[in-house]
This record gives sequence, structure tokens and C-alpha cells, in this order.
Amino acid sequence: MADRIPLIVGFGGVNPTGRLSFHHGYRRTVLDQLPDADRRQTYQALATLMRLRGNINDPAVQQTVREGTLIRRLEAPHTDRMRWNLPVKELATIRCGISKRHLPDPLPDGWRVVDNSADPVSLEIQQNDNWFISTAQPMRVNAAGQLPRGFDPAALYASRSHPRGLQLAVFGASDALRSTGLELDVLKARVPPDQFAVFSASAMGQLDNEGLGGAFNNPLTGRRPTSKNVALGIAEMPGDFINAYVLGTAGETAGIVGACATFLYNLKRGSDAIRAGTARIALVGSSEAPVIPEIMEGYRTMGALAEDEALALLDGADQADHRRACRPFAENCGFTVSESGVYTVLMDSELAIELGARNLGAVAGVYVHADGYKKSIPGPGIGNYLTVGKALGLARAILGDDGVRTGTHIQAHGTGTPQNRTTESAIMSELAAAFGIDHWPVGAIKAFVGHSMGPAGGDQLSSVLGTFYQGILPGIPTIDALAEDVRAAHLNFAMKPLELSPEQRRGALINSKGFGGNNATSLILSPEESLKLMTQRHGTAQLNAYRDRQVRAEERAATYDSNMLDETVAPIYAFGEGVIEPRSLEISNRSIYLPGFAHPASLETSNPYED
Repeated sequence: MADRIPLIVGFGGVNPTGRLSFHHGYRRTVLDQLPDADRRQTYQALATLMRLRGNINDPAVQQTVREGTLIRRLEAPHTDRMRWNLPVKELATIRCGISKRHLPDPLPDGWRVVDNSADPVSLEIQQNDNWFISTAQPMRVNAAGQLPRGFDPAALYASRSHPRGLQLAVFGASDALRSTGLELDVLKARVPPDQFAVFSASAMGQLDNEGLGGAFNNPLTGRRPTSKNVALGIAEMPGDFINAYVLGTAGETAGIVGACATFLYNLKRGSDAIRAGTARIALVGSSEAPVIPEIMEGYRTMGALAEDEALALLDGADQADHRRACRPFAENCGFTVSESGVYTVLMDSELAIELGARNLGAVAGVYVHADGYKKSIPGPGIGNYLTVGKALGLARAILGDDGVRTGTHIQAHGTGTPQNRTTESAIMSELAAAFGIDHWPVGAIKAFVGHSMGPAGGDQLSSVLGTFYQGILPGIPTIDALAEDVRAAHLNFAMKPLELSPEQRRGALINSKGFGGNNATSLILSPEESLKLMTQRHGTAQLNAYRDRQVRAEERAATYDSNMLDETVAPIYAFGEGVIEPRSLEISNRSIYLPGFAHPASLETSNPYED
């Protein structure tokens, strides 16, 4: 039996381009190429998200929108200074007083109480190694991909000191689900609870002060770790939050971590579950908020980030151009950290036809391979040749030789590092030659948004879906020319926005080259190609009925989008609501009924090991 088709029926979230549903974020990257009506709507979507007032046709408002999006200099709520404790090695003996309630017990080495008859207590402190001066060091990296200025996900719901990455997960999953035009109650009425899956993780965990950062930093800054620091810092917590507070589902779940390929790892798990029939709906994605001084300093000391001084040197200027910090495939000096939360709703095509779900494209396949033996963990290897090659092989199988040669483009990993530009360009060039591709269009969305770690593949997917819809492959506006060591044969690096005809955008590859040898490449099919597969599978009559049913879902989705254009709608957050107690389950040896679901979870199965 042929695999089921994993259809993309919803997509959403937020990154430095803005809200991703309905292609608003994508349109920010091709703003000047849009028709007037689309451009105005893009300004409106961003102005609402940024809580701007004023006429959207006002050039001053539009300029504020432009300046407050994409990669830019660090700004609130982020900081351009890092807390630092400087050790004091040469300190003479001193006398001082301290309140009795603050007197350490036991006393540190070198401390002696001179007089404790009064409060404060009189102390004598001799030179020791325990003295530190608390200060703040200026950051040497000041560019980052930040959420649109003024957008605060924590203010939209009862966030209760949630780490920023989990705030993005709640917003992104809600946005993706609502973009389907299908109510959650409708989905629960059609799908058993064990066939609604969630696959989501962050690459690094939640490392700000509300997450693991607080567990590590609080004791060093005079505070106690909270009960939430460790629990909410775990890497798979974005998926846990979505299950518990957004969907309330009880299906298969996992948080697959694969460094910069994390989104594609989870996309693979979700699409594989749809194809195999173990899930009928899968919400897939990743959220990450690593724009944190300590994290940025850690990557800087690795030599991985674009420092201000190095950026200025590239331009022969006195100051860094923070807007052009990420320069994929050009002369560059490091990547740019970003924050993002990106989610997509997958559904098998049979259920999509029954519900009249939207068709944004299909996940044809995701391939994952390691690098084998490596000289160093962060160094590139051979695994990405396998993933890109297999994705192209699948494209050839589905689209034919001519289709793979002239009907696809690739969203490159494109980090903006010297190592990436040489290795990834070589991979794309050699495999394009092997498949007879002469001028393969190459995009690199990180030029606009930076590198969000786990969700990076989702940032790329948002651009692919937008390109399918609008017909424009965003250029790489931060570069003027390719670096001399970039392999450009058989490739068309779109340094300016590139218009693609419908025949040229039948499919797209998304490529991720992750730290540690986590390589992943996905083939995404356009809505038109997805319909062709569905027609072959289900027949013309069912597809005609499907188009009639789609009207209702499209109308409901458009209503949600219209409401979001007027005012940012609070995300779904059902804290403590609809909690299912074990005593409310209806249990037999064949099934378990859960309240809120029309169909039970089946306990019946065949012996998988019988011939």
C-alpha cells in the first residue's frame, strides 16, 4: 500500500520578519516587489504586531516598521551588556560592618568578627580569592535577529514567568492551528486522541533567566533558583507546553533535538507518522530564544559570530552595519543569532479531503544523515551530500528528470560563516551537476532573520511556502558579490529577488547543516503538485468535492487573519482547563475513551511479527 500524503494544512508562528501565517513574514522579505495592496497589508500586519498607531500609509509609520524588523542592533528587551564578575586578586585587609542577618555562616576564609555586640557586626577581612566585583561588559557582538520591535508574546496570555522560548511556542502553535480554519473541537470530533501527534523541541533548551539560565545564574547573583527553572528549561518543553496548554491532546509526542536541523528532525518524525498512518494530524515545529548575552558570548569565543569590529573591517568602515551582519556565500565573518517560533500542521490527504482543509503544500520527504568520522564536532562532513542527494532523488521520482532540473529551488542553510559558504556551495554545486541542473536557484533566508538554531528550518520553510504562493524567491540583499571560494557552477545565487514561473516552483529543498554532524534535507511540494498527487490517489470526483469543502475552511482562516490584522489575538492557553482525571476514562480491553474526543483510542492491533 502506498504511503499517505502528509499535507501542510496550516502554518504559523513569529520570527524577525513578523507573523508567519498567511505569508506575512515572507512578504516582509520581498516587500518592495509586492503589489500595492499586498504591501499595505504587510505593513498592517507588522504594525499591529508591533503595537504601532497611526496611518499605515504614513511613510514615517512604514519606516518604523522597516527599522523594527529583521536583523538589527540589539534593542530592548535584549541588552548589549553582559553581567560579569571580575576577580580581585590583590586586596588589602579591610574593616567593615555587616548586618547580623546577612552575616554568612560559616564565615568565609579570611573573615574574622571583631565585635558582634552591636548590629551591624564589625568585621576584619583579609586578602583571599573570594572577592569579585560585579560589573557589566560591553558586548562585542551587537547584531541579532530579533522579534519585531514592540511585540511582547508574554503580554498576550498569563505567561507566569515562562521562558521566552515557551512563549514563542504557545504563540506559534496557536497561530498555526488557527491558520487551518478548522476548530480544535472539529478535529477532536474526527480524530481519535492517539492519532493527534505533536513533535517539537528547541535545540539548546530554554536558557534565559526563567529557564536553565536562572538555575545556573541565580545562586551567583544572590537569588535562589525557582521551582520552574530546570523544569521549563528542558529542550522538549515546547512540545510539552503545546500538548498540555494549547491542544490538550494525548497522542504520540516527542522532542527530537538535532542542533540547527532540529525543525527538520521533527518535521521528519511528523511526516513519517502521517505516511505510516500512526497519526492523522501532526503539529510540528520548534521554538528558540537564544538572543542571550551569555549564549552570544559563548558562540563568539568559538569564533562563530560576526563581531562588530570584523563587520566594520569587511566594509572598510568605522562602524559595523548591523543590518548586513549575516552575509551568506559572500565575504563574511560569522553567523548572527536569532529568535523564532515556527509551527506547521500536517494532515493525511484523506482526512484533509473530508474536512476541506487548506492545501499549502506537502512534505514529500525528509532525509537525515550523520557525518561519519570527523576531525572536530563543529566541523562539516559528508552527511549533507547524502541528504541533499536523496532529496533530489525523490524530486526526480515525483517530478521527473525535467521537473527536478527546471522546477525546483533550494533554501540553503546559508549561515554566513566562511566554512559554510565553501562546504555548502560545494555540496549544492556537485549535486546539481549530477542531476543535470544548470542554474539552480538558491535562497538564504538567514540574510534577513539570522540563525534561530532549532527553528532555522522552519524559517526556511516559511520562505518556501511564501515563494510557492507569491512567485518570488527572496534575494540575499546583504551581499554584493560571492566570495572567491564559493562554488557557483550550476547554481543561481539570487542576490536580488528572483521571479519564478509556476513551472519553476513545483518543489523546493530545505537544507540544514547542524552542529555535530546533524544534517537534514527536506523536499517540499507546491500546492499544485500536492493536488496532482491527491488526484492520483483519491480520484477526480473526491477532489472536486474537496474544493467545495475548502471554501468554508478558507473563509474561517481568512476571518482569523483579518482579526489579527486589526488586533493581535491572544494565543490559545488553556491552563488548568479540561484536565482529564483517570476516573473519567472509559476502559475496555479494546479501547479507551477520553472525554472531549468523539472516537476512542484503540487497543487492538495485529501481530507485527507474523508472516
